[in-house]
Amino acid sequence: MRHVATKDRQVAVIGGGIIGVAIAEALLRQGHKVTLIEPGAFGGEQSASYGNGAFISPASVIPMSMPGLWRQVPGYLFDQGGPLTIRWAFLPRLMPWLVRFLMAGRSKARVARTARALSSLLSQSPVRHSQLAARAGVRQLIQDTGLLYLYSDRKAFAADRLAWQLRAQCGVKTREVEDAELRALVPGLAARYGFGILLTEGQHCLNPGGYVDAVARHCLSKGASWQNARARRIVTSADAVVGVETDAGTVACDTVVVAAGIHSTAFSRPFGDRIPLESERGYHVEFAGTPLDLKIPVMPQDLKVAIVQTAGGLRVAGQVEFASAKAAPNWKRADLLGEKLRFCFPDVPVTGAGIAARRWQGNRPSTPDGLPVIGRARKNAHVFYAFGHGHVGLNAAPMTAELIADLVAERPPPLDITPFRPDRFR
Repeated sequence: MRHVATKDRQVAVIGGGIIGVAIAEALLRQGHKVTLIEPGAFGGEQSASYGNGAFISPASVIPMSMPGLWRQVPGYLFDQGGPLTIRWAFLPRLMPWLVRFLMAGRSKARVARTARALSSLLSQSPVRHSQLAARAGVRQLIQDTGLLYLYSDRKAFAADRLAWQLRAQCGVKTREVEDAELRALVPGLAARYGFGILLTEGQHCLNPGGYVDAVARHCLSKGASWQNARARRIVTSADAVVGVETDAGTVACDTVVVAAGIHSTAFSRPFGDRIPLESERGYHVEFAGTPLDLKIPVMPQDLKVAIVQTAGGLRVAGQVEFASAKAAPNWKRADLLGEKLRFCFPDVPVTGAGIAARRWQGNRPSTPDGLPVIGRARKNAHVFYAFGHGHVGLNAAPMTAELIADLVAERPPPLDITPFRPDRFR
């Protein structure tokens, strides 16, 4: 195998979302030469990073698949208005992935293992994002307000006890709030909500797309290059990497990091890694001009949405729709989010003079076991993977970047990356 000195690698990072730009920034700090390959604007609407719920939370360790979820699948097929839906036309193709997805959450022990693995990526996410944003000169985009999970009462909260037990075991710091304190924290909240769990270390990003762009621009100022093109394939010679072929020419490199989100498996398959990756299609709607000044982001647990004040307005993000990444958006899903906002804040106008609504749909790259793919390709030691982060891409980006930087430099990573290994699906 051709040896490349770890301090002077030429690394091509395929993908310019939050994962890709965070990796580029970490590699630059290690002294490598970096080229970002991204066909669209950094943090643009084409990327999942643009439209996420903006939460940065150590509590996001609970996977989608939980014990008993299989009983709800028939409802997901027939209820197109629920928080999770499956488009009938795509069910045959999705079935193998969905079976693995349901099996991943079939027991408390499995879910606990997943939560611990995710916690290793997310436990330091607030401090790491604060540091990354400061290095990029946009510390003001990361708001240290905490995050609030809403319930109707303590009985509703008790129904979620497994999730909160797992979070507590992972060291997540919380505080209960109710009655007058809850109303003070969230003025205008619907009377149906009387109890909340405050994540004291939670943060949110004021402008997720702008944050990605700022980190990318910081990388360019530190010497990184940008190939504004679509990657087609990784070019190899024997056991070495020689470049990445794009629709605008070949980028010369000796190391490649695949961080292309939902498009990543096109690059992993040639190296013997068949990763079951599907799109959990998400939506958001952003209302500019509403009078509500939401100081602390909220997540009503009965609605399964994130409501957060961003630079573009009041964002309501959520929904999981299983279909094809190429399927046309079902904008009724986005319109439902507006209804959920009114359910939580009944006095907030979402139409009328001065109110502008903007809808978005994107593709979360998700593995069936709820864990990202982080590691080295099976058939080439100079190709690395960092994709499949699902709902935790923003959250997990800084730690993922540090892990990839360690792997590229052939240093032992600071945590056990076995749960994220690419060959776990073989």
